[in-house]
Amino acid sequence: MPRERGEKVVATNRRARFEYEIEKTYEAGLVLTGTEVKSLREGRANLSDGYAYIDNGEAFLDAVHIPEYSQGHWTNHSSKRTRKLLLHKQEIVKLSHAISAGGYTLIPLKLYFSDGRAKVEIAVAKGKREYEKRQTIREREDKREAERAMRSRNRLGE
Repeated sequence: MPRERGEKVVATNRRARFEYEIEKTYEAGLVLTGTEVKSLREGRANLSDGYAYIDNGEAFLDAVHIPEYSQGHWTNHSSKRTRKLLLHKQEIVKLSHAISAGGYTLIPLKLYFSDGRAKVEIAVAKGKREYEKRQTIREREDKREAERAMRSRNRLGE
């Protein structure tokens, strides 16, 4: 029985949703050392440069920065080491087919604790082109302006 209940988010990759078009997401467990877990419980991690890949039927997470635990000593971990992802075999096969189709990559979106266990949400994503990014910014600004106009109209009607 886990001590914790619910979900506690440690880090999110906010830039990923802007840089990539997300096709499908998966939840995966992580193989971590003790000092990595302690560092994550302090809320310290960075997913911005991270990516996942599949090698010999196993999934790995690379370039995710989990800083060394401040109170650790010789047992401390390397901050940017490759970490194994825990996924079902069918999910790994689906991911490898999606990547081999071309143009797709695996990126981490969120690192969190679910019922006391470290999880990472990875996504099959396709990189956006420059004009698609500009269009995303334009849609966001148009939505903001519409909300502002509705708020000001509601205030005047009161």
